[in-house]
Amino acid sequence: MTKQQYVAIKGTKDGLVLRLDDKCAYSDLLAELRSKVSESGLEGLSEVQVDIGYRYCNESELKEIMNIIHSSPNLRISKIQSDVLTVEECNARILEKQSETFIGIVRSGQVVKAEGDLVVIGDVNPNARVVAGGSIYVLGRLKGIAHAGANGNTESVIAASWLEATHLMIADKMELMTDELTILSEQPEMECAYIHTNGFITIDRLQELRIIRPHLSSFKGGI
Repeated sequence: MTKQQYVAIKGTKDGLVLRLDDKCAYSDLLAELRSKVSESGLEGLSEVQVDIGYRYCNESELKEIMNIIHSSPNLRISKIQSDVLTVEECNARILEKQSETFIGIVRSGQVVKAEGDLVVIGDVNPNARVVAGGSIYVLGRLKGIAHAGANGNTESVIAASWLEATHLMIADKMELMTDELTILSEQPEMECAYIHTNGFITIDRLQELRIIRPHLSSFKGGI
């Protein structure tokens, strides 16, 4: 019977990836890790990315794992990857998935912010600003400045009934609404802005949103 391996080593163009089993006993993992790093066959100095998966390791355990790996003169840790979320990260994700609604006109000089998605039922006037950690949806005229994905979410979108914004920002990308782009706003058709695969902000019909960003829909059921 083949013994289950708790430590897997894989070579990549960036160096070695050390995947540690996240279900076995911690003592068994350390025993196999010591055995693996002491094996001969490694030459020179290799950068190692350590993937601990869903195993929660406190600071002392992480230090113990690092010390074992560094006991080999051929291995140096460049990164430790974990799929475990901290309480702070969980709370941040919950906030990003929530939506807030503003009803009324966002007037010149006014700033409306939301941690997650922002829904504005009304117009956003020139020199007004709407900012969201998630996506922005304006049921009205968007004439001011809109910044979606303000926390770095490049998958966020900006949608409006009438897209006439002076500035569109998604994450760290910005697009000035030039004459060429404002031609789109002359059409009585709802539009959306998103970051294209080419890295630039693109404007398209709102009907295309379900294809461009299918994961935005969280609706379950229906026929």
